Amino acid sequence: MGKWICKICGYIYDEAKEGRPFASLPDTWVCPLCGASKASFAPQGAAEAQPKPAPAPIHQGMERLSAGALAALCSNLARGCEKQYKDQEAALFREIAGFFAAAAPQVENGDLDRLAAMVQEDLDAGYPALRASAQGEGDRGALRICTWGEKVTGILSTLLKRYQQEGESLLENTQVWVCTVCGFIYIGDQAPALCPVCKVPAWKFEEIEGRG
Repeated sequence: MGKWICKICGYIYDEAKEGRPFASLPDTWVCPLCGASKASFAPQGAAEAQPKPAPAPIHQGMERLSAGALAALCSNLARGCEKQYKDQEAALFREIAGFFAAAAPQVENGDLDRLAAMVQEDLDAGYPALRASAQGEGDRGALRICTWGEKVTGILSTLLKRYQQEGESLLENTQVWVCTVCGFIYIGDQAPALCPVCKVPAWKFEEIEGRG
């Protein structure tokens, strides 16, 4: 009997304690702590055993960002400043984010399949490249951002796949909450006591309104 760990929040499924092999759980089973899918689990210790990718050249893959991407980037930087209690800088980044958001064109073919594919591409290629570069530069701050971002993107990927399978029933008689610090998304009647990613308390979550 072994142990399986959630790559999003770190919850450990202990087969010996649960009395049931992890493989026998249905595909619809989700992490009881963060709601991540069964596919988000890995045998404990497996991640540490994987070789680390070589750092990518600094200029490899650089491209011009769209207005929408710049808006998202500045919005994330604003939240980072908020966490560091730099209110003036956070306000400036929010203002810049608003400017780029207003300039962003309407997205064509913005369907769920395309969005899910883009999110998966970030998980498969984007974050590994970012982590390799940060490790190569010894940038601990970037590594922390990468860790949080990858986990938040992971839960987003899980929720997108669940929505594709379950449709609106996924959101019936429940609420959607977003952590204002790291962006973690949680579906439930109440926000979690602690964010599974950044560990801030429930009052740091905001309820998403206007889903109808």
